[in-house]
Amino acid sequence: MTPPTTVPLDGLPDRVTVYEVGPRDGLQNEQTIVPLAVKAEFIHRLADAGLRTIEATSFVHPKWVPQLADAEDLMDELEHLDGVRLPVLVPNLNGLRRALDQGADSVAVFVSATETFSRRNLNRSVAQSLEMVAPVVDQALAAGADVRGYVSMCFGDPWEGAVPIDQVIDVGNRLLQFGCTELSLGDTIGVATPGQVSALLRGFEESGTQTSSLAVHFHDTYGQALANTLTALTCGVSTVDASAGGLGGCPYAKSATGNLATEDLVWQLDGLGIDTGIDLAKLAATSQWMAAQLGRPSPSRTVRALGRME
Repeated sequence: MTPPTTVPLDGLPDRVTVYEVGPRDGLQNEQTIVPLAVKAEFIHRLADAGLRTIEATSFVHPKWVPQLADAEDLMDELEHLDGVRLPVLVPNLNGLRRALDQGADSVAVFVSATETFSRRNLNRSVAQSLEMVAPVVDQALAAGADVRGYVSMCFGDPWEGAVPIDQVIDVGNRLLQFGCTELSLGDTIGVATPGQVSALLRGFEESGTQTSSLAVHFHDTYGQALANTLTALTCGVSTVDASAGGLGGCPYAKSATGNLATEDLVWQLDGLGIDTGIDLAKLAATSQWMAAQLGRPSPSRTVRALGRME
């Protein structure tokens, strides 16, 4: 594989942490149940490619996300995977207890920035969601786990339209006040553009929240995910969520298409001379393998391009 030409830009971080969400966010919306062995091998292959943070699964009730009903069994398959953080999503205290019983030491909670999506996704208001999440964060921290907070619908909502910046900042800062050590800002339906990204991150800084505690999570519905990511990097963000092969969507927001493909992100970062610790060739091969398991080509442009060069 011929790597991209490296030409750094001023004002960017020297290293970026890629927070891989493929095994959880990428697979959760698949209609056909992916076998446990395939999920486990997927995660092991990602680790072998150099990913060091891989969100493995979700301890949500199986009725709501059948694809992830095997969370306990999957964690058993990963117990000997050394040197890799394996965060898991927990929706409530019951999910947290299940995760802790499996030895999870890194969990994530989620809320929506908008009322309509909160009620459709969680069947409760934003205020009620925050009230539910607070003891989850508290008990996770008491158990020695680190906690990430997700805020969805940060830039646009299919029912409410544009989302006010202050609304996102208020919800996000509440999660940080609860004790979340990192906050991931999600463009759930992929409508953000760079100006919006810059304005939101600037708003967080003006509220007293450092960008070092923020991550970004872009969907590529309108092809803006990489542009938005680069904007976030210029604003001081150094953790970026991505999904191997561009897998994913949101089962409760039908306009949401795939996540930013990890390969496309790494190609850009390699070209900028930013260290990720990821072997792009191995990563692309992993995504090609996973696409074959799912029976369709990968939507990642980099995976497709590298495949044509073989």
